[in-house]
Amino acid sequence: MTTTFETQRAALADVVAIPVTPFAEDGSVDPGTYRALLRRLLDGGITTLTPNGNTGEFYALTPEERRLVTELTIEEAGGRSVILVGVGHDVPTAVESARHARELGAQMVMVHQPVHPYVSQSGWVDYHRAIAEAVPELGVVPYIRNPQLTGARLAELADACPNVIGVKYAVPDAAKFAAFARDAGLERFVWVAGLAEPYAPSYFSAGATGFTSGLVNVAPSVSLNMIGALRSGDYATAMKVWEQIRRFEELRAANGSANNVTVVKEALASLGLCRREVRPPSRPLPESERAEVAAIAAGWSI
Repeated sequence: MTTTFETQRAALADVVAIPVTPFAEDGSVDPGTYRALLRRLLDGGITTLTPNGNTGEFYALTPEERRLVTELTIEEAGGRSVILVGVGHDVPTAVESARHARELGAQMVMVHQPVHPYVSQSGWVDYHRAIAEAVPELGVVPYIRNPQLTGARLAELADACPNVIGVKYAVPDAAKFAAFARDAGLERFVWVAGLAEPYAPSYFSAGATGFTSGLVNVAPSVSLNMIGALRSGDYATAMKVWEQIRRFEELRAANGSANNVTVVKEALASLGLCRREVRPPSRPLPESERAEVAAIAAGWSI
């Protein structure tokens, strides 16, 4: 029997939330606050969650913490959400994480862009194939940040691994995305705009049907308003939302996205929802910049 992954494909064609990982005063992961933030997302109408994404500070977490975050997410969601677990690092570590996610009941894994100074295109295929073949029951979503990768390579991977069903595309070039998606197979995969709300309108016009979001941690309704407009083809309304979130996302993207997570946590802290601390190499927002983030968050209809 061939697995069609219909539920997983539908979940990717949506707001794909990347929850933050809150830390306690002693610097450890704060399970109680994390659960509360998840409930807020779920109660706000979010139905696709990605624990261990970049907004969750994936690369700053220990292996034990990544396992904990996965476990907390799946337990707290309790069937209210499709779970897309972020995995990565070396192949054995990624495979172990993917199998752990499968054992707990996750439906998909997102494979982080390989962190290596020398990534060949055929090696990219080999890396993802090793992970996908280890968990054939799970949908697999490569996270593509490499502008050198060609769509033909993704098609090659999917030929070998039919559970590769979606793509989080995060190269900041809408024309390159349009070409890549068509070279790989526009209808073959679910295309997720991996650079969140700022790029969602342009990427949707080229074939994306979902987008990832860190902003959703702060204001779920704002993200849902955007995808509702995009689904209906109402780009004028989508761009009104874009204007609403523009400054927030500019602050996150500044200096090579140095404060990508920092700004989200600062907004949550201003609302009394979690501590602002992030781990190195990120840093907390300077006090001189906190008031602007708080004003933006306070102005949204949460």
